[in-house]
Amino acid sequence: MRADDMPLSKEYEPDELEQRWYEWWLKRGLFHAEVDEAKEPFSMVIPPPNVTGSLHMGHALNNTLQDIVCRYKRMRGFNVLWIPGTDHAGIATQNVVERELAKSGIQRKDMTREAFLEKVWEWKSEYGGRIISQLKRLGASCDWSRERFTMDEGLSRAVRCVFVRLYEEGLIYKGKYIINWCPRCHTALSDLEVEHALEKGKLYYVAYPIEGETGFVVVATTRPETILGDVAIAVHPDDPNNSKFVGKRVKVPMVDRIIPVIEDEMVDPSFGTGMVKITPAHDPNDFLVGQRHGLEPIQVIDADGFMNENAGRYRGMSRFQAREAIVKDIEAAGLLVKIEEHEHAVGHCYRCNTVLEPFLSEQWFVRTEPLAKKAIEVVREGKIRWIPERWVNTYYQWMENIRDWCISRQLWWGHRIPAWTCKDCGHITVSEEDPTKCGKCGSGNIVQDEDVLDTWFSSALWPFSTMGWPEDTPELRYFYPTSLLVTGFDIIFFWVARMIMMGLKFMGDVPFKDVYIHALVRDEKGQKMSKSKGNVIDPLDVIAKYGADSLRFTLSSLTVQGRDIYLSTQKIESYRHFMNKIWNAGRFALMNLGGFNLDKSHSIKSKDNLRLHDKWILLRINQVVKETTELLEGYFFGEASRLLYDFVWGELCDWYIEMAKPALKGDEGDRRKTASQQVLGYVFRKTLLLLHPFIPFITEELWHAFGFSVDSIEEEPWPSAEDLFDETTKASIENEMYILQETIRSIRNLRAEANLAPQMVVPHVVFSPTSAEAENIIARNEDMIKFMTKVGHINVNRTRPGHSLVSVLPWGNIYLVVGEIIDIPSEIERLKKERESLLAEEQKSSSKLSNESFLQRAPKEVVEKEQERLKKARERIKRINENIASLEEN
Repeated sequence: MRADDMPLSKEYEPDELEQRWYEWWLKRGLFHAEVDEAKEPFSMVIPPPNVTGSLHMGHALNNTLQDIVCRYKRMRGFNVLWIPGTDHAGIATQNVVERELAKSGIQRKDMTREAFLEKVWEWKSEYGGRIISQLKRLGASCDWSRERFTMDEGLSRAVRCVFVRLYEEGLIYKGKYIINWCPRCHTALSDLEVEHALEKGKLYYVAYPIEGETGFVVVATTRPETILGDVAIAVHPDDPNNSKFVGKRVKVPMVDRIIPVIEDEMVDPSFGTGMVKITPAHDPNDFLVGQRHGLEPIQVIDADGFMNENAGRYRGMSRFQAREAIVKDIEAAGLLVKIEEHEHAVGHCYRCNTVLEPFLSEQWFVRTEPLAKKAIEVVREGKIRWIPERWVNTYYQWMENIRDWCISRQLWWGHRIPAWTCKDCGHITVSEEDPTKCGKCGSGNIVQDEDVLDTWFSSALWPFSTMGWPEDTPELRYFYPTSLLVTGFDIIFFWVARMIMMGLKFMGDVPFKDVYIHALVRDEKGQKMSKSKGNVIDPLDVIAKYGADSLRFTLSSLTVQGRDIYLSTQKIESYRHFMNKIWNAGRFALMNLGGFNLDKSHSIKSKDNLRLHDKWILLRINQVVKETTELLEGYFFGEASRLLYDFVWGELCDWYIEMAKPALKGDEGDRRKTASQQVLGYVFRKTLLLLHPFIPFITEELWHAFGFSVDSIEEEPWPSAEDLFDETTKASIENEMYILQETIRSIRNLRAEANLAPQMVVPHVVFSPTSAEAENIIARNEDMIKFMTKVGHINVNRTRPGHSLVSVLPWGNIYLVVGEIIDIPSEIERLKKERESLLAEEQKSSSKLSNESFLQRAPKEVVEKEQERLKKARERIKRINENIASLEEN
């Protein structure tokens, strides 16, 4: 293969390029995986986005990291399966469709269930694939032929099978329980679906008259409207102040119901008066107290959030209206002791933000404790690795305090519970297939449960249901358990823990071997992105403006295990510049590889005719291969990205390509030109392979532009780290190149300090060496130093020349002789003015940092910034003093 022409456009334009290559990948079936016992499998399941969803930055981060791993593993020779799909998202989707219907004046309550579901399926058909197309635009290399949906036929069968088996084993049951209820969505919510927000409320102290006495007990409550449902007053058994009331009976204000004073360890003696009202129908803790003491619950608030028939004269009021009315009436009765301001956490619906109501109702539950026990054991045994490891403690904390999982939802959209109640005998028939008669009495008068299953029930089966379970498929036998799960910390409880429980229960093995937990993507100030704050960065807008590769590389570069990402469009733009850098470097290389046979670039056949910088870049690229491989194996995405960024920009482009220009132009002879072309082809080939998992589009384009192969870059093996030099030679190369680079850098800095124009050739510099080794290194590379610094001559002299600027290095001093090229008095005057300005800045920073008030009150990063400013000012003042002294010498 030869690089004979210039197939790259002058400007890097990602949009057309990215879409073209993605279509090409799909046509070639690069992402499709079949069972192949000859290869080692690597599998992942995508965290299924909601069908209501559109790509946001959380999705972009999550899927970028997954895609990096998949592409890397394919290049490592694994048989990679990445299963995509979407979640039906019960409440979210039903709410979206209801809002769409409302625009036409249609209400769900006016429709039959069948007619409404037909509308939802229509909506799903039209909009449900939107996020899938957006994931493709990001570059996700999923096996799209295996795309699944949590309500497709296969997954629906798996859901029914699991429900029936758990029910038959007594792990699913139906019972009355206090649940989180959304009066707006009209459905139960699990504890994990409740969003708690601190709100300013009031604490009402209410007097309950003691039966047969003139005294009172005083109870503090945040919800006076539930007083109507009180069935007891409780105190802690060890409460010395209130235990005297245990056994007495008191009268409930406004309803005059006589209730007992009991003792229970649930009570917090430090809250309020140390006495609490027990309302089992409207508080989860009270419900448990009621069960322990055999107290009959009284429900006073209905499913719509209004007071019911048990509320007496308050019937028909909203719960908040009733609160105001009851407080007024209690006050009028002389039973309101006082009101205090009180901040407390209030539960809201995670979908519509309505204040939730603890509600006593009949629901379906999964008995989770037996399932959780095994799920804890496998993690303790190390069968699942958590990255970062600290998240395992969060997992244990939740699993060891797990409550039964309420799985029924009062919705129409979702997996309808496969349970049928006989209207004649009351028996419940649970079946995978729709029964035609009661399983007990044989009556045909049966009706299916109206509720659907919690969305997370089907998602919990995702790692094995997507591979064909309950059938014993070849995919399950080969690809399960999956290799890696990449997800956010916010769904460890919702999803990760439940997948572990269900995988162990139904597959007898863990669902994945590694769990990588990524952090949140926040705005540049560290705030959570939200539409209300106006700080949302839309990944689709970013891709349209900067390209998918730029976004992917930004997100991967900013990823540090356990740390949130602070994102800004400026950061994305800076990585767009990196794409330009790669593109322009590729164009330069192609222009200088004309006629060179790139087949030779697979390996370095000969090290003859190589100069120091050639050997150094060969050494560096193989070190970078080794380090990148190690970092990706440990899921250190950010560290790997930044390593590649620094290598490409700082070492390949800024140093090697610049140093190779004379040889590539032919200035050093034909043999040197061929040697430089060999090195350039070798390094570019390995660099593109290393970059491909992170920025697949631009690397594919450059791969084909170079003509490295007619196949995809992803079909190439991952590069290996070759030892081209022995350890002694490596050390010598690194040491000599370091001396060369620092010498060049010092001369460049001196030029900048003298305000010399970049293109101006300085007549000469003087090098005063302190060792023969350094003198030899400078001599061997004199032409390169002159070329890289635009210096006419380098004189070796141990006598300091007059009118010069100096740079002191460990191996000698560099003097830039400026007497002939600048106005010395004017330069001294300029430096003195700069020193005055810096001294004022130094005084200002020093004053701030000696102020205890500033040190204590200012944020840590502000103090550190000020310290850095002071340090730089002092260093610059020192350099200016040295330069003034040097210039003043004759």
